[in-house]
Amino acid sequence: MEMLAIQRFFNSHDAFARHNGMALTELRKGFARAEMELQPYHLNGAQTVHGGALYTLADFAFAAASNASGQLALSINSSISFFKGAQTGTLIAEACELSTSEKLASYKVSISTASGELLATFQGMAYRKSATLDSMLKV
Repeated sequence: MEMLAIQRFFNSHDAFARHNGMALTELRKGFARAEMELQPYHLNGAQTVHGGALYTLADFAFAAASNASGQLALSINSSISFFKGAQTGTLIAEACELSTSEKLASYKVSISTASGELLATFQGMAYRKSATLDSMLKV
């Protein structure tokens, strides 16, 4: 399975991520990087990035990393811890595979500002189905 095809698939077919201005900028086996330029609609009532926006960015990177092998993987559990807020700039989520087996894989996602300031960490577990992404890539 070609990484560029998987990256194009996620960027074009994840309507929620696209709607929120997110893009997958790097993908390799067990790793994904997604970026989002903060917009006024990403801010909460306190005028800092909404926790849901951080979660969505992390989940997008997690989804791509867990599917980078070409085998269909779906989230079965995830959690996030917030450390700091941001109001402007580009946010980056980097997902790294921690552990993998035939059916389960665990990932850690760090969400930072472009200058490297850590805003949150996300942990996710994916279930690997027997299906591959090949059929979905033709959609």
